[in-house]
Amino acid sequence: MTAHRSAEPALAAVGSLRASKPMQGCQRDLAAGQNLGIIVSVRGSVVDVHFEEHIPPINTILRTGSDGGIIIEVLAHQDAHRIRGISLTSTQGLARGMKVEDTGAPLRAPVGKPVLSRMFDVFGNTIDNGTPLVDVQWRSVHRAPPPLTQRSTKTEIFETGIKVIDVLMPLERGGKAGLFGGAGVGKTVLLTEMIHNMIGHHSGVSIFCGIGERCREGEELYRDMKDAGVLPHMVMVFGQMNEPPGSRFRVGHAALTMAEYFRDDEHRDVLLLIDNIFRFIQAGSEISGLMGQMPSRLGYQPTMGTELSGLEERIANTSSGAITSIQAVYVPADDFTDPAAVHTFSHLSASIVLSRKRASEGLFPAVDPLQSNSTMATPGIVGERHYALAQDIRRTLAQYTQLKDIIAMLGLEQLSEEDRKVVARARRLERFFTQPFFTTEQFTSIKGRLVSLKDSLEGCERILRDEFKDLPESCLYMIGTVEEAKEKAKQSEVDSGKPKPGVPQQTTSGDKTNANQGRPSSSRPTRQLQS
Repeated sequence: MTAHRSAEPALAAVGSLRASKPMQGCQRDLAAGQNLGIIVSVRGSVVDVHFEEHIPPINTILRTGSDGGIIIEVLAHQDAHRIRGISLTSTQGLARGMKVEDTGAPLRAPVGKPVLSRMFDVFGNTIDNGTPLVDVQWRSVHRAPPPLTQRSTKTEIFETGIKVIDVLMPLERGGKAGLFGGAGVGKTVLLTEMIHNMIGHHSGVSIFCGIGERCREGEELYRDMKDAGVLPHMVMVFGQMNEPPGSRFRVGHAALTMAEYFRDDEHRDVLLLIDNIFRFIQAGSEISGLMGQMPSRLGYQPTMGTELSGLEERIANTSSGAITSIQAVYVPADDFTDPAAVHTFSHLSASIVLSRKRASEGLFPAVDPLQSNSTMATPGIVGERHYALAQDIRRTLAQYTQLKDIIAMLGLEQLSEEDRKVVARARRLERFFTQPFFTTEQFTSIKGRLVSLKDSLEGCERILRDEFKDLPESCLYMIGTVEEAKEKAKQSEVDSGKPKPGVPQQTTSGDKTNANQGRPSSSRPTRQLQS
């Protein structure tokens, strides 16, 4: 059969075709239907196609179906005439013997200024019911990381304007930070605030990449971004949960291609938010199983490290700009020795852990300062003053954590004078690290605050020096700079002297007697029972 012929003539034909015709001309000839294949097998999302003339290269996009709506990406060559590909769309309706068209090009993503404020799928199609795209370029999603000669060797701090992150776990400009947290602890709010601060106070672009994202969450995020007024400077790319693994696996590369355009061509800083990087690894595991590869430990694909590195290493800072990535990371069964978590941690420069206990206490953002860490928190990068202050803060909070059990059993009065001072400082630090966000103004009626690193460090130093020991702890809750605590205390004193609306004024004894006349005799016991 022709499928068992030698590979040399076919390879020679492909080489001569490439040498004689440029890629654009080859695409026009292929679009005319000169390089067609026949489907020989369909197994789930895996499709085998036989080509009689020349075999398409790896990562080439094929089209089939009645209207060409089924897209297949070439992943392996079985022999000189047969390829094995993974479908990026549903394979419903495919059958053996159907014709397949070779597009002659890999998967591409749109780049350019018109992509701002739009929502895309993995193929570059707009899914926000907006106007069609015009004046955009299309670039391959398969791009190499920037070479070492083009990378910036200067280490810079990426200020987020969020006090607890900038002080205890500073992010790296052009680095990667992992955000660990479950549902309901403020993860989306924290991501949204970072987008707002990046756009409102930096000349940057934000790109949100939803890998395996729920349709509901994507719609809510789009609506929240639109209401917050940050949509004109951001791009959203989604590979939704109901899509095949091939689509979820490539959506991260499509988002990175857009980010690289703004970094290299527009010379702008890019904030790339990925939710969830574990779903990228999970999609790769599904593809590996469908392709028949032997799984490694715990069922993961043997090429997991290579696939993750190909995505993560493209996130880098160069002399023209930087891509700073904040990634949500799901840890299966809270097992930090899981291969997916281990491979992800090796690429991260900062880990931000959100605590459900702190969220239940109303301490937002609910960042756990003791479990979170950053490789940037060293004296050579942040400076001696910042490093010493961060260590002092962690030491104070750790001592307070150890004293909580004693306080719960014996009470605060049983502590020594020095321990009580430590508890007072720690509780004030916890409340000072809370911060009102711009993206939650419509819910809290509290104006958002953007706090510089200088003001954050100064506030922590003054709290550790016991300058606010005479102020109530509530004065440090949900403020920006530490100076607002004194203003809040003065306002509280003024409000306490005013009569509260709806509360009757204190009456004289005669008025009190008259007021009690006619009241049922059972009213006082009823109030006691209710209290």
